Amino acid sequence: MRRFIFSSLAAFILVATAHSAPAADAGVRVIVNPQVKGTQVPRAVLASIFLKEASRWGDGSPVVPVDQSVRSEVRRTFSSRILDRPLLDVQVYWQRKMTTGLVPPPVKTSDDEVIAFVSSTPGAIGYVSAEATVPPSVKTIVVTN
Repeated sequence: MRRFIFSSLAAFILVATAHSAPAADAGVRVIVNPQVKGTQVPRAVLASIFLKEASRWGDGSPVVPVDQSVRSEVRRTFSSRILDRPLLDVQVYWQRKMTTGLVPPPVKTSDDEVIAFVSSTPGAIGYVSAEATVPPSVKTIVVTN
């Protein structure tokens, strides 16, 4: 399974397909540091990044996910539509993983804080609300199915 995830990350640079949709369609926009190569990410790979099952981009550089607050609607939407899990399940997942030493992604309290973190952190990936204004200091990527 790990080999598949890393292979999928290696295939991060994809051409648009009929099965792709902007993450904004799901109520969120996925953003990356502009140094991250590619314009799309498969939904399964994105989930593995945020659950810290995948730790490197296709080029071998570290991936640095950042979450929103558990109180935010965008976090709830991301958990259900991208991770395919209710937020409570994700919280339980992290409680269990922390007992093994795995630390969850850092949490920011607003779209602006996520944008600032992603723009200043090489390899960073985060998500913001679909309505957020995304500056040129970050890159929006498409989530494919």
